[in-house]
Amino acid sequence: MRHILLALALLCPAAALAQGTAPATTPPPAADKPAAASQPMVGDKPLVQVGKKSAAKKGEKAAAPGKTQSVAQKLQACQDIDDATKERLMCYDEIFKPQPKAKAAPAKGVAECRFVKEEDERLTCYNGFADKIPRLPR
Repeated sequence: MRHILLALALLCPAAALAQGTAPATTPPPAADKPAAASQPMVGDKPLVQVGKKSAAKKGEKAAAPGKTQSVAQKLQACQDIDDATKERLMCYDEIFKPQPKAKAAPAKGVAECRFVKEEDERLTCYNGFADKIPRLPR
């Protein structure tokens, strides 16, 4: 028991002193190497990085200006165009590509209006659903 206590008494202060001192083989400050300062280092070798930051920034720039709108916001934007005009129908058709069927069932949702064959009926169908959407802030 005395031997264990003696060993601990000698090793604990030695470990504390060893942690407080810096090793003699520390590399010089990065001010001497301006090129190496721009790259992160692992030991004395540069860290290998996958991909470039410029490619990620291009993706962010492309996504920011083309802020995507919900279908409801797009339909409300079409409501700003004069009623019963070809332009309004074309606006709706850009949101939901028309896929006319010979015998279309009554539309239960705005997306089903694209199956109506006659343009006037399709426009009336879109307007009926677009009018029911509460006005969203822009």
